[in-house]
Amino acid sequence: MRSSFRIGRVAGIDIGVHYTWLLALILISWSLAQGFFPQIAPGLSMGTYWIAGVIGALLLFVSVLLHELAHSIVANARGLRVHSITLFIFGGVSNIEGEPERPQVELVMSIVGPLTSLVLAGIFYGFYMALGTSYRGGALSAVLYYLAYVNGLLAVFNILPGLPLDGGRVLRSIIWAATGSLSKATNIASTTGRIIGWLLIALGVFQLFSGNFLGGLWIAFIGWFLSSAAESSRREVSLQEQLGGVRVGDVMEPMPECVDSHVTVRELVWLNFIQHNRRAVPICYDGKIQGIVTLTDVKRLPQEKWDDTTIESIMTRSPLYTVSKDDDLAVALKLLAQHGLNQVPVLSEGRLVGLLSRADIIRYLQISQELGILRPKPVSR
Repeated sequence: MRSSFRIGRVAGIDIGVHYTWLLALILISWSLAQGFFPQIAPGLSMGTYWIAGVIGALLLFVSVLLHELAHSIVANARGLRVHSITLFIFGGVSNIEGEPERPQVELVMSIVGPLTSLVLAGIFYGFYMALGTSYRGGALSAVLYYLAYVNGLLAVFNILPGLPLDGGRVLRSIIWAATGSLSKATNIASTTGRIIGWLLIALGVFQLFSGNFLGGLWIAFIGWFLSSAAESSRREVSLQEQLGGVRVGDVMEPMPECVDSHVTVRELVWLNFIQHNRRAVPICYDGKIQGIVTLTDVKRLPQEKWDDTTIESIMTRSPLYTVSKDDDLAVALKLLAQHGLNQVPVLSEGRLVGLLSRADIIRYLQISQELGILRPKPVSR
């Protein structure tokens, strides 16, 4: 089951919603209707508070989306392709292809998000002030005040100097420019991010014991998320360093056995998956790939139909995600991760020359680690 669903497309970027966003929508709407709005606009009906709460929560996520769009538009302008933006319980995340090649690019990409939130805070506060004192006790003024407040809070929070926050990326870009080492900069910024996460967890626990159960739990969860994401950022850069400069052709399974599309599913299972311990087989004709069949494809078909069904009926057809044998291994791994793939065909001049799987990459990393060699120099062949 997919964990997110697409709701639209803006500036060529797919916009998706993670299922956890629905939980956040309910929690934020509830906290606004039951706590925040009754305090700043007393005397309204409970139905009005709930309507204002839902509207406020939705506009909050619109604000988060605009924040992420700012990052994405700048990334696109700097040559980094953005596939999608996904809204989830802790905000939003942009699916950007690759990392900035220069610290200056990362600095601009990072700072534009908090600036967008700050501008939104100013706009909503301007509308709030324009209403005048006679409307200050109404639902509209309460929603505008909340949006001004929360966007200002987002700007301040995101500028904290720890990964994965925008401020952490700003810090990383500055250290990267000063030292010339992305790895060192990432280690420092991710350590700062983990410290911020731990402090938030401690604050959340304190709030829990002080009687603010929901607020404390929320702060602790945010702290846990930041700490985990900071460590993930460090590992990702470390992995890219290990894989950077290594070609796909040096790790792939060369010249994988191709199968004709008219072979039955049972023949494929016994002759390829079981006897040769394969999990995926390319389907070719005249040296050109037509598709690929994986264990997942076979599992969808009931076994009683294996004898009467050819693999042409179940294969994933071209066009497929592919890589070149001269591509960087780090780029190939990112492609596998982004699209949830276990393997990808390797092409040269349009013809199949290999198959690269996650297992091939893991095996390469394990052997390199056992040998204690971070950057093996492949033998040309």
